[in-house]
Amino acid sequence: MKTTIDIPEKELRDVMRYTKAKTKREAVVQVLEEFNRRHRMAEFVEYSGTCRDFMSFEELMELRERDLPMSARLYS
Repeated sequence: MKTTIDIPEKELRDVMRYTKAKTKREAVVQVLEEFNRRHRMAEFVEYSGTCRDFMSFEELMELRERDLPMSARLYS
């Protein structure tokens, strides 16, 4: 999509230097992708720890022990 925007030259130069982009378009796209990635991660973190149905590590290990045949337990 073509869009005309006024970006301060110093900011654009810095972005191109930090991203090592060869073109202005490439620099802007990289910055937008990184911005969106960071915000998606921040939203994801908000939900971490909210699922009450996950089993604990101890419960997982007990389940594995119970389901392993005796011969597999001897060699683990």
